[in-house]
Amino acid sequence: MNTTSPIFSKTDSLKFFRTLNTRVNNYFKENNLDKTGNWKLHLKTIVMFSIFLTPYFILLAMDMPFWAYLLLNVVIGVGMAGVGMNVMHDGNHGAYSSKSWVNKIMGGSIYILAGNVYNWQVQHNVLHHTYTNILGHDEDLEAGRIMRFTKEAKWYKFHKFQHYYSVFLYGLLTFNWAITTDFLQMKRYLKRNLSYGEFKKPVIRWTTLIITKIIYFSIWLVIPMVMGITWWKVVLGFLVMHYTAGVILSVVFQLAHVVEETHNPIPDENGEIENTWAIHQLFTTANFAPKNWLVNYYTGGLNHQIEHHIFPNISHVHYGKIAEIVKQTAKECELPYYEFKTTRAAIASHFKHLKELGRQPQLA
Repeated sequence: MNTTSPIFSKTDSLKFFRTLNTRVNNYFKENNLDKTGNWKLHLKTIVMFSIFLTPYFILLAMDMPFWAYLLLNVVIGVGMAGVGMNVMHDGNHGAYSSKSWVNKIMGGSIYILAGNVYNWQVQHNVLHHTYTNILGHDEDLEAGRIMRFTKEAKWYKFHKFQHYYSVFLYGLLTFNWAITTDFLQMKRYLKRNLSYGEFKKPVIRWTTLIITKIIYFSIWLVIPMVMGITWWKVVLGFLVMHYTAGVILSVVFQLAHVVEETHNPIPDENGEIENTWAIHQLFTTANFAPKNWLVNYYTGGLNHQIEHHIFPNISHVHYGKIAEIVKQTAKECELPYYEFKTTRAAIASHFKHLKELGRQPQLA
């Protein structure tokens, strides 16, 4: 990875963000609203944790047919993704509550989702939100050699099949968190002295990682075996849970950045990006299914990625309302606002884009 960070242009007009920021702030003042979560988010937290954990306790308490066992693990995976998108995500952005200790607790839910707070905040809050869609800086574009997410990434012959095999790899996202990714990321981030907020000593980071991993595997593997579930059923259920959550989370995030419309800006010889940061987010991010109640509810507003990227510290429960403000302001400033009316259209665009990126460059 290139360690020299790009610089966003200061010569671009700041009219867009200044106007937008004023309008959004006025919206909250006029309606006497806090920018953080409210009762709707608190109720949703109960719902998502119920979907996530209720099947787990049922599995421990009852003997059931194999098909029912697998089905409940699928439900756990759905709940796992739901907690990640709705609770953990807002918490680690400081958007769940105005109280920092509440945000820490909710953000800490990532420990039972297979991840690590420090790693996630560096990768997502620092690298992804700052350098969105910039190859070599936004790690969401990094998939080793197996996937090609930008035209600048090296092409291999097997990439021509990536629009077919990608979905199988997407299911490994959270499983990789649990097994290898967290250890590799922590080593890399600590070496670069990267942090989000308070910088803690490496020994504290490593100790936290190891202890939370022990607790995690105890909850999902050891306890079920101790309760009498056959080891191979436990392992298979664990894989099914992770695969379900991995596919959901991967697809939701890919629809926001790896589609035909979004850009992958390249820094110039001085390491400068053409647009200011806020305008950069408009060119690199897309929304999908903005009017679909179920998609809005379940994805934690991550179908409103434009609003989230420009205002990451505002809770997702407000995105539906401020979206019209963002869209109108972008239109007035003659800036793009990429939006797919349906989830199906966004999925089609993503896989069409993968197919195009999989073609041999000189033939594309």
